[in-house]
Order: sequence, then C-alpha cells, then structure tokens
Amino acid sequence: MDVDAWREELESYRARKDEQFRGRQSPLPPEEREEFDGLAYFDPDPAYRVEATVEPIDSDETVRMETTAGGEQLYERAARLRFELGDDERTLVAYQRVDHEEGSLFVPFRDKTTGQQTYPAGRYMELHYEGSLDDLDEETTVPVDFNLAYSPFCAYSDAYDCPLPPAENWLETEIRAGERY
Repeated sequence: MDVDAWREELESYRARKDEQFRGRQSPLPPEEREEFDGLAYFDPDPAYRVEATVEPIDSDETVRMETTAGGEQLYERAARLRFELGDDERTLVAYQRVDHEEGSLFVPFRDKTTGQQTYPAGRYMELHYEGSLDDLDEETTVPVDFNLAYSPFCAYSDAYDCPLPPAENWLETEIRAGERY
C-alpha cells in the first residue's frame, strides 16, 4: 500500500464529507450548518487499515438490532470478518439489512473509545463488494479501514433512528481511528 496516496485519498474523502454536512442533505439541523467547520477525526493511521478474512455466514436467522429511538431494525448476518489488530486477532460480524439490496455490508461496532472519544452509541463502517454475497468465500479477503469509521446520523440530530451495535461487535480494544465525537 502506498501510504501517501492512501492518506491523500482519506483526507479528500473527509473534505468531501465535511462539504456534504454543510449542504441540504446534511443530518445537521439547518441552523447549525452555517457555522459547521468540519467533523472531528483521529489522525489518519495506516495501522488501522487491515485485511480481513471473510467467513460467510449461511443462516436465515434475522437479527433484531435495537435503535437509538427505542425501535428495532432487521438485519441478517452475512459474514464474519477476522483480522489482526496489533498482536491480537479480532472478529466483527458484517450484516445486510433485510430490506436492502446487495452491494455493501454494514459493520456497526463499539470499542473502548465509545462514549469517551467517540459517539456513545457506537460507530459504523460500510464494506462494498462486487457481485453477490454468494461470491464471497473463505478465500476472500477485504480491506477493513477503521479510518473510515463514522458516527451515525443520530449523533447529529434526534430526527434519526439508528441501529445500535450488537454485543457480538463490541471490541475489547481502542480503535483510535475514524470519526471522533
């Protein structure tokens, strides 16, 4: 990986996101958009960009994720992501919403920064893939870049109802990457 190119691409992504937060589709209340001067982030750190082995989960079980407003949203476990962070092997489950099309996997998580340096309800990542979930097998690896971890829209406005990361995605380590609160 070319670290300089990666860092430049990440900074460009963050600048575009800040610009979107100033626009009409922003999750920020209209009265806050004019004074908005950008989201808070941890410094880019390539150590938080890891390769994960994909272990597809073949299950028809529906996962009911509680939401920030007391409701629930329905997901299916799509894959288990195994990766090394530091010297430890970690696992996260990637989900697919029951009523959404294929093409990305939803990875909600909490870590030891949750509620202190990051949003108290947890953060999210999206993993995009080509083709069908059926194309993923145990030979597949995907990049998991925690520098792209983001706070859900409910962190910025009570108008949103966001799923809470299930206990199976609570990491017992600090992820000092991505959006801060």
